[in-house]
Amino acid sequence: MTIATSGTSKRRNDLGLPAEVTSFIGRRQEVADVKRLLSASRMVTLTGPGGIGKTRLALRVATELRRGFPDDVWLVELAELDNPTLLPEALVAALQIQDHSAHRPIDVLVERLRDDRMLVILDNCEHVLHESAVLVQRLLPSVPGLRILATSRQPLGIFSEQTFTVPTLSLPDGPRHGAATTSDAVRLFAERAEAVLPEFAVTEQNRDVVDRICRRLDGLPLGIELAAARLRVLSVEQLLDRLDDRFRLLSAGSNAVAPRHRTLRALIDWSYSLCTENERLLWARVSVFTGSLDLEGAEEVCSGDGIARDEIVGLVIGLVEKSVLVRDEYPCGVRYRLLDTIRQYGRERLAASGEESAVKRRYRDYYRRLSREAKARLFGPGQAELLTRLRVEHPNLRTALEYCHAEHAGLCIDMASDLLHHWITSCHMGEGRVWLEQGLADSGGGSEVRARALWACSWLAIIQGDQASATKMLAESRALGERLGLEPVLGYVALYSGMVAMHEGDGASAVRFFEEAVARHRATEDPFGEVLALTRLSLAYSVLGDAERAIAAAEDSLSVCDAHGEHWQKASTMTVLGIEAWREGDTRRAAYLERESLRFNRSLGDSLGVGLNLEVLAWIAATERDYERAAAMLGILRNVWEAVGVPLPGYAHLAGYHDECESRTREALGRSAFRAAVERGARLSDDEALADVLDEPTPTAGRSGGTDRWSPLTRRETEIARLVGQGMSNKEIAASLVIAQRTAEGHIEHILRKLGFTSRAQVATWVAEQAAPAD
Repeated sequence: MTIATSGTSKRRNDLGLPAEVTSFIGRRQEVADVKRLLSASRMVTLTGPGGIGKTRLALRVATELRRGFPDDVWLVELAELDNPTLLPEALVAALQIQDHSAHRPIDVLVERLRDDRMLVILDNCEHVLHESAVLVQRLLPSVPGLRILATSRQPLGIFSEQTFTVPTLSLPDGPRHGAATTSDAVRLFAERAEAVLPEFAVTEQNRDVVDRICRRLDGLPLGIELAAARLRVLSVEQLLDRLDDRFRLLSAGSNAVAPRHRTLRALIDWSYSLCTENERLLWARVSVFTGSLDLEGAEEVCSGDGIARDEIVGLVIGLVEKSVLVRDEYPCGVRYRLLDTIRQYGRERLAASGEESAVKRRYRDYYRRLSREAKARLFGPGQAELLTRLRVEHPNLRTALEYCHAEHAGLCIDMASDLLHHWITSCHMGEGRVWLEQGLADSGGGSEVRARALWACSWLAIIQGDQASATKMLAESRALGERLGLEPVLGYVALYSGMVAMHEGDGASAVRFFEEAVARHRATEDPFGEVLALTRLSLAYSVLGDAERAIAAAEDSLSVCDAHGEHWQKASTMTVLGIEAWREGDTRRAAYLERESLRFNRSLGDSLGVGLNLEVLAWIAATERDYERAAAMLGILRNVWEAVGVPLPGYAHLAGYHDECESRTREALGRSAFRAAVERGARLSDDEALADVLDEPTPTAGRSGGTDRWSPLTRRETEIARLVGQGMSNKEIAASLVIAQRTAEGHIEHILRKLGFTSRAQVATWVAEQAAPAD
């Protein structure tokens, strides 16, 4: 779980930069040149044809510059974005900003990034060129610490842009002895050839042939990698002969195309011709996927009409071996992707095949089924894995929604409603509401699908604090439900109407709505809806001071959860029980319930749930008169709710408890001490904050044969403790780690408190003991 904050220094870049699965060859001068441009300009665009290595160069530059950006380096992959209007939403999601406000995404970006120092890579801008230019022109003046490194086949065309044309890899200077081994192009060919043929090496006997192959390929990195993969079945001499044949045939055609584009096209044509008929067919069909795909997706979408389902796995293996498909490891398992240039080629072949519409329809229907199955399986075990899968599939889900909307808006809102909890737990809540509202505006009429989309969209509006829109949508949904006799719809309308009533301070009406919702969901045998209603009913009773009924409703909810192996809503119910335990004065039980709930919400990535857990833990600390801790928790919460965009979204009626906690803590500590304690909490990173709240130790490596020793310090605190042990001052530590001096001071205060020490000398002694061999 990432606690997102208004400053991205508190938001860990969980995705990070992609690992270099193959070595980076050469490009020393290019890396230096781009770094120099970025030091002088805040907007640099790497240009060049597909396959020239723009992305790899950008990632290498970013990796080398990372320490200079305290708020990290972020990659935004735009090749997956087919709808240019969703570019701001894509950037919000890529930066892991879990915004739950109703503000425009571009305004959210400006507000959240205003004080940050970060580097953002906008990769593959050519198909969203205008939108990228507009976005950059809005962000750069508003975010002084932002630098952007873009890759595109052409410049964005904005005033402040510096461009760098990425050259091909260096080629041998000539036939003199030993030149081939020093060429970047030959080095790349040799390394990639060795990967497919371990015994391969550039020798005196084959040096000239390898040299000529690299020259024939114009030093184009993608071309060299595709050609090297052919050494599984060809000798270097056979490879050169076939390259000569292929390019002589190509050069007999039009000269209107640039040589490097003709070279790459010829290489891909040749790779295509070397595939079997069914491999070619699969290549064309998998190009319909946006982003990545798994084996199941390939089997569902690409089999039939000439490819048997049980052939798919072998064909996928063949395309991986031919360097057409790239194999990647994801949190949800092995997946495959096409490089953008390879995908575009496949889409051309798919369009020419005459089966494009049929494959797109299968693709759309597959993701509609996946969304429907995800909704059906959401209540029960495996939720974290399921929601992780949906996040990985988001580019495909978005494209499928576009196909649905293009055919009929009703299909779009049906699928978008199924994905309701994906929108809520991911960085795509704003996008989810856009899909639902756009589909509702275009669909009209009265149907069960529309009624369901209305209450689904109302929940997103409630979370975003837009109660007026939610009320309007719920009224229409209720009218449709009553006219069509839709008990499930009426159950959810009652549930969300109760939430609106709670927001308005009408607890009695809220109780009536929640009791109606419980009854309707029980009658329709919907345990998910029943638990949601029971949890909210318990909270309503608690707010009204009816502890007995609050506990009874929560215990009913826990029973339903346990009967279905449900964990997420069980965590929500434990949160509510924790609130009631705190209200009754049992702070020990309340803290236990909130921490147990927090652990699951963190694993699920539920930022709303995490925020609510932290709220109650702050109230508990104040009740126990641990005011320093309460103030630090309020600092953490300030970051959480600023990141979410709305304080206590969906739980605004609890704001009075927050205000009381803050007032009480400020009065106890005094204004100055209160402010300092809040700032200490606000400076904590997400890892540090949750480790502190949950009292979770972090393993640190000792020297005892690799055995971990347990320390109460976080990884960052351990690093700083070691620097203290080296005798560094706070200023020197800050400079060494490229952090603010006050941040270093805050870490040292935490180290002293956690270790129970009063001096830096004690910390130095402790560090030495940790490093000593174990007995």
